[in-house]
Amino acid sequence: MSAPRSHSLVIGAGLAGLAAADVLASELGGGRQVTVIEPSGRVGGVLGTVHGDGWLVERSADCFLAARPEAVTLARRLGLDSELIGVEPRARRALVWHAGRGVPAPAGFRLMAPGRATGILTTSLLSPLGRARLLWERFVPARRPASGDEDESLESFATRRLGREAFDRLVQPLASGIWTADPARLSMAAACGDFLAMERDAGSLWAGERARLRRQAGVSESSGARYGQFVTLASGMETLPRRLADDLRSRGVRFVTGSVSSLERTNDDRWQMAGTGLDAAAATADTVVIAAPAPVASGMLDRLDRLLADDLSAIDYAGSCIVSLGFARDQVSHPLDAAGMVIPRVAGRRILAVSFSSSKFPGRAPPGCVLMRVFVGGALDREVMELDDDALVELALGEVGYLLGARGEPKLASVERWNQAMPQYHVGHLARVARIEAAVSRHPGLAVAGAAYTGVGIPQVIASGQVAARRCLGSV
Repeated sequence: MSAPRSHSLVIGAGLAGLAAADVLASELGGGRQVTVIEPSGRVGGVLGTVHGDGWLVERSADCFLAARPEAVTLARRLGLDSELIGVEPRARRALVWHAGRGVPAPAGFRLMAPGRATGILTTSLLSPLGRARLLWERFVPARRPASGDEDESLESFATRRLGREAFDRLVQPLASGIWTADPARLSMAAACGDFLAMERDAGSLWAGERARLRRQAGVSESSGARYGQFVTLASGMETLPRRLADDLRSRGVRFVTGSVSSLERTNDDRWQMAGTGLDAAAATADTVVIAAPAPVASGMLDRLDRLLADDLSAIDYAGSCIVSLGFARDQVSHPLDAAGMVIPRVAGRRILAVSFSSSKFPGRAPPGCVLMRVFVGGALDREVMELDDDALVELALGEVGYLLGARGEPKLASVERWNQAMPQYHVGHLARVARIEAAVSRHPGLAVAGAAYTGVGIPQVIASGQVAARRCLGSV
């Protein structure tokens, strides 16, 4: 097959790559080819759904935030309106393990922003001194960093503003359920920029959160995360990338199983790829979007731009495992009346969190059964990835037995391993991303996309691919 007259190549068929291909296919005129190359031969990246015997098990993310428009807009454009379902009302709260039981996060408390004094005053998660220290946050002076020192770790920020006890018992477990990161290294600017802005603009988190709630008057806020704003697809999360891939194929986008090891600029200002599975049509392109993990992108670009490759390789990744367990309802004594439970590191347990899948969404377990997903690993427990599947299931069973009163043999037990799958936004991440973007911009027709740069959530990943495609087209 000869190379087309004008060709755009997307490397990676995860959600970022598919979103980039969507924009390219929409904005490139007739006679132009878009190719997506993916080594695994499947679409969706980490998104995957397993169906069987009445169970619906998500292999990674099980929902996304609807407050950002990218994912909902895409789903609706693909005709998935009827598939969109929200978290069940009775499950719209988070539990935190404390003193031998799961305690609801304080009403109105959003990760680290205390929106209601009554919620803080009445919570049993904190001691009287801990509650008083958290309530004192409104009087803590705002940090005035020197130029170039604006970033701060999540742990430093939260303990400075809320106190050590609130961090250990509330912020750390809630944050670990999102980023599986080391809070002493997690960048506030990259991961929680809105809270930094509250301190900078309003003087405190109390004032900033109250102002935000006034702007969003009428939006219900449950304890912990804003679970009422999260949605999923009734048939599972994998439906979104699969439907998008089918739509792209119907519009002439070509999918190739293969990989790219390096790319270089040709004398006629095109891109030449080396790798496996590349025919003439895929090996040369006018524009290239690299929607692969940062270390993989680094390897591709090492010969082209060593400094860019070094910055990409410096983005750290952590792994985690998800153990999905299904039980008959009468095997679990806990009411499972929440979206899930997060476990503070100070509690000394071996797991990060348990998601109550069948409580959150309908159709996740057969009648009379419950499904839960146990999260282990992350940046602070990398050794757990060395356990075999049987050991991971045994660990998870022991934990849900202790935490939730689960007993007996599970009806379902499966393990998903995500080795080095979660990018870590360490302090200084935004400065590194700015350098990466500046370096990429010096190579017309090239762009990078994915979870490694500006957000790990599904809407952010989709936006990353869309922005990368438009930048790529705008530079040629």
